Amino acid sequence: MVIAVNTRLLLKGKLEGIGWFTYETLKRMTINHPEHEFIFIFDRAYSQDFIFAENVTPVVIGPPTRHPVLWYLWFEYQIPRVLKKYKADLFLSPDGYLSQRTTVPQLGVIHDINFVHRPDDLPWLKAKYYNHYFPKFASLAKRIATVSFYSKEDITRSFKVDYDKIDVVYDGINQIFEPISEAEKQKARETYAGGSEYFLFVGALHPRKNVCGLLKAFDAFKSVVNDRTKLVIVGGEMHKTGPIFETYENMRHKSDVVFTGRVATRDLHDIFGGALALAFVPFFEGFGIPIVEAMSAGIPVICSNTTSIPEVGGNAVLYADPLKIDQITDAMLRIYNNPELQKELVEKGFVQKNKFSWDETARLLWMSVEKSLQ
Repeated sequence: MVIAVNTRLLLKGKLEGIGWFTYETLKRMTINHPEHEFIFIFDRAYSQDFIFAENVTPVVIGPPTRHPVLWYLWFEYQIPRVLKKYKADLFLSPDGYLSQRTTVPQLGVIHDINFVHRPDDLPWLKAKYYNHYFPKFASLAKRIATVSFYSKEDITRSFKVDYDKIDVVYDGINQIFEPISEAEKQKARETYAGGSEYFLFVGALHPRKNVCGLLKAFDAFKSVVNDRTKLVIVGGEMHKTGPIFETYENMRHKSDVVFTGRVATRDLHDIFGGALALAFVPFFEGFGIPIVEAMSAGIPVICSNTTSIPEVGGNAVLYADPLKIDQITDAMLRIYNNPELQKELVEKGFVQKNKFSWDETARLLWMSVEKSLQ
């Protein structure tokens, strides 16, 4: 069987949510199924690190897909040519983009459809592209995979597709995340927070991540707790970040906020391990990988009570309404003031995180591949 895969998000040193999903699942699937041939389709020069096994054939076709017009050209003209040339039996697309110009069966992984509910969070043309084409992709796909039951129901309802056509394949956890020693915690605090304890946010600086709300909640927290506690924000700028930095500039305690930008995974291991707690309160998530990473690192979690997040957090986190700043602040104060609560959440987190693994994700995605070929 020849499985062609959209691997355009395998970018060395730049893996983010869907890129990590692509990396972790394909690494396992190619190694576990040497009897099949995989065609990895890149849109630019690739790293040899992503050629996981001898049954992987890399193909580079331009142009680099950095703009909706180029997305259209790549998926509607370039992808069909590759599928035809290599006589593909299936096209697997881990970011959900499909081609309308091929008869090859297609499996798209649609992680979430935040753009349906929050189009104003995105640049105008991207929002138009997503809302025009993704309903079409969902309709033409032989099968769809997604990362939570929330997203499965949302896709079914919004795009009017058969519920049974969608397979849930939860995200996993990078095994690098684990508790660290007290000495390592102190080193992380010195490196990232001037030696102080810190709350942590991990994610792209994007309107739906509610960084503005988190900054306001932390400012209120600092007005009550007058000590050196910091807020460390890890992640690169994405869309419409103006309000984030405007909110930051208007904070009374902005000197206690640290923006690190994007960091390497090894550094992220240390940052997670040294944190007092993860504070992750987005408006919308298809899964929310930082929640499970924090559980694995052995730190408490504060997160939103919306969309897929309760499915991931279970009973192991403190929930807050992302629209209510006082609830986020209250959760911070509860964590800060109660070591017993911290310990309880960490213990529950160790249990909850065992529900998620990349081995299981890859197994379930492979089952979806097999269903797509029936």
